[in-house]
Amino acid sequence: MSRIVPWLVVLGLAFPSAAARAQDDATSPGLAEGEIITKAGVDRLRPYLPPELWPHRDFLFYEGMQLEIGPPFRDYSPAAAYVAASQANRGQARIGPEGSLEGHTTGQPFPMDEIDCQSDPDAGLKIIWNFDYRWQGAGLMAHAYYSYWDRGEELPLFYEGWARQVALANRPEPQYAKHGGDLFRNETRKLAYGVEVLAPFDAKGISLLSYRYKSSDGPPEQAKNDDTWVYLPTLRRVRRISTAQRTDAVSGTDFTFDDFSGFFGIPPQYQWNCLGEMDVLASVNSKVRAYPYARDHNFGPYGLSFADDRWELRNAFKIEFVPKNADHPYSRKVLYVDKQTAEALYSFAYDRKGELWKIIYHNKRWSEDGHEFYEPWEGVEAPRDSVSVADVVINVQTGTGNRIEFWDANGTPLPSTGKVRRFIDVGRLTKGR
Repeated sequence: MSRIVPWLVVLGLAFPSAAARAQDDATSPGLAEGEIITKAGVDRLRPYLPPELWPHRDFLFYEGMQLEIGPPFRDYSPAAAYVAASQANRGQARIGPEGSLEGHTTGQPFPMDEIDCQSDPDAGLKIIWNFDYRWQGAGLMAHAYYSYWDRGEELPLFYEGWARQVALANRPEPQYAKHGGDLFRNETRKLAYGVEVLAPFDAKGISLLSYRYKSSDGPPEQAKNDDTWVYLPTLRRVRRISTAQRTDAVSGTDFTFDDFSGFFGIPPQYQWNCLGEMDVLASVNSKVRAYPYARDHNFGPYGLSFADDRWELRNAFKIEFVPKNADHPYSRKVLYVDKQTAEALYSFAYDRKGELWKIIYHNKRWSEDGHEFYEPWEGVEAPRDSVSVADVVINVQTGTGNRIEFWDANGTPLPSTGKVRRFIDVGRLTKGR
C-alpha cells in the first residue's frame, strides 16, 4: 500500500484528475448520472453530441434502446509508469520540420493541459502526437469479429480471428529505461502488429504482419513507410502489401487500415489543425460483453449502434487533418480526442467533394472495472487503460457500415521477449504450413 501514495502524487502532477471537475459538475447539465435515455428522450442528448453526428442520429438511436448516463468526467488517467515517464520527460518533445516529432522518448509528448488551440499553430499536431503515443499497455491482444451491414441487413461478408500489437519502443516500464524505452537494443521499429483469420472457411489461414518504424516520426522524405506482409493460403506464399493500400477499403468494406482506432496513419503525412474543445457524450466504459463472450447483443436496427449501453460526458479536443497526398480518398477528417486518455471518441471523414462520407466511433472498456483478461505485469501494478473493444464505421452516403467487436481486448504483454521475437518474425507466417 505504501507505493500507492507516491503514485497518486505523480498522477496529480502530470495528469490532473477529473475528480475536481466532476465535483463541480456532479451531473451533466440536464442529464443525471444513472438516468436512462430512451428514443423519446434523444433530443436531450443533442447539446452533448458532435454536431456532425446529429443529422445522422437514426443510425445510432432507436426504439427500445436503453442509454444509461454514466459518471461525468470520471478519472481514467493512465498507468503510473506512463505518468511517471511523462513527468520525467516533460518539455523534451518538440515539433520538428513538416510536422515531425523530435526529442520524444517515453510517456506523453506534450502535456494536454498546456495545449492552447487558439494561439498555438502546432496545437493540432501536439494532440495527434499525444494520440499516437497514448497509453495502450504493452500493445493489444484480442479476438475479433468483423461484420458488414447494408441498411440493417448483415451480409455474408465477415471475418473472424485474432489480432495482436506489440509496442517495441517508447515503453515506460522501468526495466526498459536502460535502452531508452526500447524492448530490444538498437531497435528501429516502433511497433509490430499481426492478424490471423479463422473464418470464413475460404479465408481461413490468412495472416498479416506489419512493422511501423521509428523514422515515421520524422519528415516524410526521411521516413521509412510501414512494411506489411500477408500470407495467402490459396497461393501458399507471403506477399508484400503496398503502403498505398493503407487508404484502400479493406476487402470491399467501408473501413480502411488507417481508420482503425480513429486514426492509424502517420501524422507528418497530414496537415493538422485544432478546431476547439467540446464536452461530448461517448461510450467509454461499456457494460456490454459481446464477441467473443456473446454474439446476440442488440446493436440496433442498422447493426451499428452502441446506444444500448452506458455513455459518459468527456472533455475532448476537436482536431482536423488534411492529407498532403492529393490521391488520398479523404479531403479531410475531423476527430474528437479525449483530453485525459488521448483516445479518439469520434471521427468524421469527408470525400474529395467535401461531403460527409463516414462516421467512425468507438466503444471502450476501463481495465480496472472487472476486465477479465487485462492483468498487471512487471513495472505496471495496475493497467489503468481505456481500451477500445469495438469500432463502427457508418457510410452515410450508402447506408452501409461495418462493426468490429473485440470485447476481450487487453494490453498485457507476451510472457517473454523470446515469444515477442517469434511473433514479430516474418517467417512465422509460413511456419508449419
